[in-house]
This record gives sequence, C-alpha cells and structure tokens, in this order.
Amino acid sequence: MAAIVASSDDAIISKTLTGIITSWNEGAERLFGYTAEEAIGQSVMMLIPDDRKHEEEMILAWLRRGERVDHYETLRVTKDGGQIEISLTISPIRNDAGQLVGASKVARDITPQKRAHRELEEADTRKNEFLALLAHELRNPLGPIRHAVKILRARAPSPEELQWATNIIDRQTEHMTRLVDDLLDVARITRGTIELRRERVDIADVMKAAVEASGALIERARLQLRITPPVEPLYVEGDPTRLTQIVTNLLDNSAKYTDPGGRIWLTADREGDEAVIRVKDSGIGIAPDVLPRIFDMFTQAGLSLERAQGGLGVGLALVERLVKLHGGSVSALSGGLGQGSQFTIRLPVMQAQRQGAAELRPAAPSLPAKHCRILVVDDNQDSADSLAMLHMLGHEVKTANDGASALSAAAEFRPDVAILDIGLPKVNGYDLAKQIREQPWGRSVVLVALTGWGQEQHRKRSAESGFNHHLTKPVEFEVLQQILAAADSCLPQRNVAAH
Repeated sequence: MAAIVASSDDAIISKTLTGIITSWNEGAERLFGYTAEEAIGQSVMMLIPDDRKHEEEMILAWLRRGERVDHYETLRVTKDGGQIEISLTISPIRNDAGQLVGASKVARDITPQKRAHRELEEADTRKNEFLALLAHELRNPLGPIRHAVKILRARAPSPEELQWATNIIDRQTEHMTRLVDDLLDVARITRGTIELRRERVDIADVMKAAVEASGALIERARLQLRITPPVEPLYVEGDPTRLTQIVTNLLDNSAKYTDPGGRIWLTADREGDEAVIRVKDSGIGIAPDVLPRIFDMFTQAGLSLERAQGGLGVGLALVERLVKLHGGSVSALSGGLGQGSQFTIRLPVMQAQRQGAAELRPAAPSLPAKHCRILVVDDNQDSADSLAMLHMLGHEVKTANDGASALSAAAEFRPDVAILDIGLPKVNGYDLAKQIREQPWGRSVVLVALTGWGQEQHRKRSAESGFNHHLTKPVEFEVLQQILAAADSCLPQRNVAAH
C-alpha cells in the first residue's frame, strides 16, 4: 500500500481534524511544489486560496458526519503562488474504536481538462454566432434579388429599370459567390487540398488587382484610399490569384469596419529579405481581448453583428492560412476600439531579384468572336435556360435535362462545346463525358464540367472522364466566353454562313 501511495501520480495527503498535514506523497510534491519536509506539520490552509477558506470547515463538517467527499472540484494554491484546478476525493480516517481521527485526501490536477472544456464551450459559442451570421449574410442578398425579380415580373420594365434590376441581381449574386468561395477555400486549406500555382509575381501587380477588386466596396463606403507602391520592382514567388485574394480580403475588411469618410492606406516596400505589404485604416479598431485571436475562425462573427455586412468572419482566417502557404506571416495591430487597425503581411523576396524596371508582360492576344454549337445539359431547368441565353452572343444552343437524352441530342446536334452538369439523373456527367469521347464525332468536342463540387478530387475525376475544363457554379460568364473563344472547332463569326 505504501508503494502504491508513493508511486501515484495523484497527490495523496493525510491530515488531522484540525487540518494539520500528517503525510505527503511524491504526487503531492509534484502537484503543489512543496517537499514532504516542508508540508508535514503545516496547516492544509496553506494550499487554499483566501476566497475559498470556508471550504475547509464545510469539508470537515461532512467528515464529522461520516460522509465521504467524491470528486469535489475546486482551486488550490501551489508553492510558487499559482493556482491549479483540482478534483478532491476525501475519506474519513477512524481508529480501532471507530472514532474519527483524521482524513485522507486524493487530489488530481484537472487544469488541462477544464481548460479544454472552456475552449470547447468558447468554440461552440463562436460556431453558433457564425451560423447565425451565415444565415444573416445569405439572406441579405436574397432580399434585393427577389425584389428585383418582382419588379421585372410586375410590368414591362423601362431600360433604366431593367439596368437597375440586372445590376442588383449581378452584384448580389457575385456577393453570395464570394461568401461560398471563402468557405470552400478555408475548408480546402484545412484539409490540405489547396494547390498554389507558383510563379514570379510583382507585388505592384498584386496591389493593382486587389484595388480593382475592392474598388466598388470602398467607393460605396465613401472612403479615401491612398496607395503607395514599392519604390522599386518587388518580386515574390507565389500564386498571383491567391496573393491578390489576400490583399483584397484585407481591403474589404477595412472597408467594412471603417465609417464613411474614413481612410485606408495600402503600402508595400522591401525590408531586408522580405516584401512587406501593409493595410491600415482609421476604422473601429480591435478590442485588446479580441486582437490575439483575430485570425481564428468564427472570431469576427462575435465582433459586431450589425456591422458585418458582406462577411462571415472567415476572411482574416483565410488570409493567415494563405500567407502561411506562401512561407510568410501576417500580424494585426490596433490601439483599441476606435483607434483603427493595421495588418502587415511579410513574404520572402525572390532570391533572384532582378534589377531595373519591372518586366512588362505581353498582352494576351485578343481572340476573335466565335460561333459555336453548344450543348447545355443540366437537370435544373433554370440553370439550363440561363446558359441557353448564349444564343444572344451569336451561338447556336441546344439543351437537355438528363444524361440519357443528352447523348442522343449530342449525336444529332454534333456540338463544338458541351457544358455538362455532373449530378444528372439516369447517367451522371462523368459517364456522359466518357460516352461522348467514345464517339468518333465526340473526340474533338470541348467538354466543360459545370458543378457545385470544386474540390481537387472532383477536378481530378473530371479530367479522367475526358473533360477539358472544370467550372464551379455559379460560373462567371467571362470565363465561359474565354473557353468559347479559344475553342478550335468553333468558327469565326464572319464565317457563320459557311458553318
């Protein structure tokens, strides 16, 4: 029994009814910091915080009644003055005559478990706040879209009303797409499935692209934007799209949390072997208790629900993850609420930094307008009808709503380009693509997968099935136009009659 007590990881202590310590094992030494020589003979009150001294009398009262105390959770003080959370089990000690003469305590450190429990509760609270904000943010664009549709249905709109309605629908749809894209990007990074297309990137180009992407939001917020590009060409190795996304997210964040008339500063320069990009604003600032976790998921959802117009609180989390993938770091600085904020990105400069003026990339040659025979296959009638509007650009379009009828339609129509949904009834899009490729006329068809699934495994399966392109819904019309313009089997518009 003595060996068990001596080797126990728990603190096992005996005391008299007056609270004087009579035994003290090695577990107690490790837990509380006192040696047996220092503890035995001392009052157990030295372990109890001042605001919990009453607990000892309460425990002694239970013991005098012959009661055992099981798993009583409380705080105790260590030799160095720190506090630990423990679980106490206390048993009465009696002599041969059955008289109560003392007590035996077993104390277990539960500080890690309690900390983990609190962190789980905090994460759950942030998750619930995030879900509430997600519902709020998704409903926000739906209202204007439905309103615009009702206006269009109510009467024949004037050109001005038509322009107003289509602008609203386009702007709000783009907003919803960005929300979903941010969520998907965070998920891809978390699973480690995101891929960077690395190349030599000019930081000035990144800044320019980010300003173009955030310009409309900054303008609507009536903010002043001051841009200071690097004084000399500054190159990093990275994915230009993702680097632009990083800076865009920071500019959007500043725009959303800065009152009208405020200012945003975007600057970049070289510091040693690092390219340093800073986004500073005169906005509402960041509270000191929020600042250490500003890049955590769901954190922004709890900052200011009524101000979170156009964001889910994942933008900064996405920024941090993307910056780390580029081998860099990002930090946040704020003097507190009302004091504005500053975000600083540091990226390693390319070792082979070229001197002199930045190289000008040759402009992509403009592609001639094409006339294409396009097959659209989607079981969602609205999606199919919306893509059928490509005929307004001079294309010939045929639609089908399931995989089985699509194959016969393709054999008859002989499309130049086939835009296929993946989740089709009867025959899915992957199998339909394989069947088209097996036909002599289908080997040259440009196959475009259009789906809500955009993960890497889905893109890989599309390529294996014979698709040339994999696009996620909702597709950008400009992307489709580029695919059509580059399709070799389509004829230039001037040769439509010969086709």
